[in-house]
Amino acid sequence: MQRASRLKRELQMLSTEPPPGITCWQTEERIDDLRAQIVGGSGTPYEGGLFSLEIKVPERYPFEPPKIRFLTPIYHPNIDNSGRICHDALKLPPKGAWKPSLNISTVLSSIHLLMAEPNPDDPLMADISSEFKYNKQLFMEKARKWTQEHAVQKNTGVMEGNKENTPDQKASSRKREALSAQQEAEEPAKKTCL
Repeated sequence: MQRASRLKRELQMLSTEPPPGITCWQTEERIDDLRAQIVGGSGTPYEGGLFSLEIKVPERYPFEPPKIRFLTPIYHPNIDNSGRICHDALKLPPKGAWKPSLNISTVLSSIHLLMAEPNPDDPLMADISSEFKYNKQLFMEKARKWTQEHAVQKNTGVMEGNKENTPDQKASSRKREALSAQQEAEEPAKKTCL
């Protein structure tokens, strides 16, 4: 009961005051199965990308952290090929920093920050971590390439020659992007690391 009322409050807060670059919603009527999208931060190799995440809320929430993973492939030292995230806020103490006072909004914000500032000293992907530490230019190139391949929405509905979109075109474009992102979130990524 506590989980349901807490999640209801959190989802309300996420819809009225979402953190910058983050959206979160429940799938169908299941309050313990959420989806989120994070916009890649400007000045990062993830800029221009829209990354979908799956959030599973455990029965003991908020006393246990939510289980969050990326559905969109991302080239990052703290995120593995199946989308699992190495972050203190997603683990219970003593190894982690999860506290019942944290919520899904703050965890998503910290994941957004982790995307902008990877932690190569606590990697999930050792090879990407060493690349980040010792050959940052190569890391940036690969991360940008992955973002272009997997996270950039291909908008084919609006004609390229029409520079001034009408509000109707913008709205239908946003609907198309949301729909394609939702379909992408429902269909697990089939691509693997090279």
